[in-house]
Amino acid sequence: MTVLHKSKENPNLDIKSIVEQVQAGDIHAYTEIIRCFQKPIYIYCYYLLGNKEEAEDASQDIFIKGLENISNFSYTVSFSAWLYKIAHHHCIDLIKKKNKGFKFWTGFKKDHANNHTHRQEFEYGDIIHELLEKLNVDERRILLLRSIEEYSFDEIASIMELKPTTVRKKYERLRKKLMKENKLGGDIYEHSFKTGG
Repeated sequence: MTVLHKSKENPNLDIKSIVEQVQAGDIHAYTEIIRCFQKPIYIYCYYLLGNKEEAEDASQDIFIKGLENISNFSYTVSFSAWLYKIAHHHCIDLIKKKNKGFKFWTGFKKDHANNHTHRQEFEYGDIIHELLEKLNVDERRILLLRSIEEYSFDEIASIMELKPTTVRKKYERLRKKLMKENKLGGDIYEHSFKTGG
């Protein structure tokens, strides 16, 4: 597996050298990591947790955990995948803690959406939320990491602690499920799916 040392957000930023600086004791260098990953980590948390404030709090907690554990990081996976693994576990813990409330809230949003089905034009954000509400937590994580963050199946497997073939199979089942449920023929969702390795 090829390990990229450049940031997806800022290709000129050498993450490896910044990580080495932080591991050597330069805690201020960690601010560059936060700047680089703050937005994508927040978006990942937001789509898993479904709440802006919780996503902001979770993002902060994830960066704190990242700093606390950066001395244990080694390049067996990309730094980005390592950070997303922290985000993955943190969000799962939060979802488990609020599971009853989470089920109530998604049910409420679905009921509310059914009362407004006369609206023909959806904003892109509405389409994404509609799509994500049809998925369980594992399916959401795979879809977000694959389609939005553009991770390989190997990286997603590392983040979620699964086998790459399992992730690939789940992703293909997820694609088929959403295409089958889509009553508009697949045109709205088709662009959201990345195919290939």
